[in-house]
Amino acid sequence: MMKFRLLILLCFVIVNLQAQSKREYLENNRFDLTNKGFEFPESNFRIVGFGAYHGSAKTESTEIALLKALVNQRAVKYYLPETDYSIGHFFNEYLETGDSILLKDLVMHYGIRVPQEKSIAVYEKWKKIKAINDKLVAGQKLKVVGLDYQVSFKYAALHIIQLINSHAAEQNAILEMKKMVQSDTTDFQSGYNGYARSVMKNFIESFDLNPNLYLTKSNKQKLQHIIKNLKIVIEPTKGKREPTILANYIELDQEYDFKTHPQFMRIGFSHLMKSREGPKGYPYFFTLLIEKNICKKEELITIIGYLTKSEVLWDATYDKKGNYNGYTTEAGYGIGDYWKEYFKGIKHLKKSKLSDNTLFKLNGEHTPYHAPEPDLIEVKMIFSKSNKKSVSEQSTTSFIDYAVLIENSKAAIPLEAMK
Repeated sequence: MMKFRLLILLCFVIVNLQAQSKREYLENNRFDLTNKGFEFPESNFRIVGFGAYHGSAKTESTEIALLKALVNQRAVKYYLPETDYSIGHFFNEYLETGDSILLKDLVMHYGIRVPQEKSIAVYEKWKKIKAINDKLVAGQKLKVVGLDYQVSFKYAALHIIQLINSHAAEQNAILEMKKMVQSDTTDFQSGYNGYARSVMKNFIESFDLNPNLYLTKSNKQKLQHIIKNLKIVIEPTKGKREPTILANYIELDQEYDFKTHPQFMRIGFSHLMKSREGPKGYPYFFTLLIEKNICKKEELITIIGYLTKSEVLWDATYDKKGNYNGYTTEAGYGIGDYWKEYFKGIKHLKKSKLSDNTLFKLNGEHTPYHAPEPDLIEVKMIFSKSNKKSVSEQSTTSFIDYAVLIENSKAAIPLEAMK
């Protein structure tokens, strides 16, 4: 009995010492993102990726703080949001023109990928991105590039119409596209099997019959890229998302020279994981970049946002006629800091915070996060199966490099509520 008590006491002492070690480390490697003088502590990278749970208002202000610092340090050239090539193209048009009507429609279509992103917070974020960009000289301005397959038939069609020559503009397939994009009632989601899908399918068939009718020396690369990604969502055998994002990154490198121009990426956090969850785990985008020898692991910087005492937008609600009439929020499941579902080790971030928006460098020298213990990766689940077995004995830094504690965030509000 005495030996058993001594063993329990020893375990308690070891756990307490480990906790003290982590908190001491975090306190020496933390940054207040609300501080206007914040500078991002890394400069040698290919991509900085930021991700967090969708639907939280402060996630957007966290992103702006990171992006602003990187731009001020002239550390990034391209901005990679979680969207497709054509929507990315028109976001560039917004950054040039400041057309708020275009921006509102773009955010609605951008939100096809993640409905929680169709929010006022995302709309306001883009206005702040424009304000950042407006202060930059011509050669230093951010360029938006979308890597996903096409999510909006409307903006794919508008992009194609811009690219083709005047002779091809009178083709029936193009005239039908022009008619389609003028419709207010068309469902433009690429996953929807309706009128817009049939119009885009007819265009692809026309293109395949006579590519030279549409292609020119100046539009060839862009137009072929759009069509390839349209085929992924239109043809019966759909491509998998992560390999598609990877293939698009490799292909667009020819246009944008990603190898020598660093990028900032905003996307769901799973895409930014630098390792699989176990040998048979699914390889997400950053993992594929490493496994395919496109980027070295140290060239990719993963920043994950962790919510506490916060809410997220869950669903926009509509009446029987399809009119917006409100929204629901969630402050338990889907937050990552709930008694039934929470990230292992999030308590150390909470005890070491500087503000409600604190960045922690996890990959520093002598970091305890190199140890084979998956803090901030393992999800503790009560009454449900977690990822504990698949990530056991893996280190935090094999997956991510930085953590941001986002506290006291209100849920984002659907864009439909904007007056």
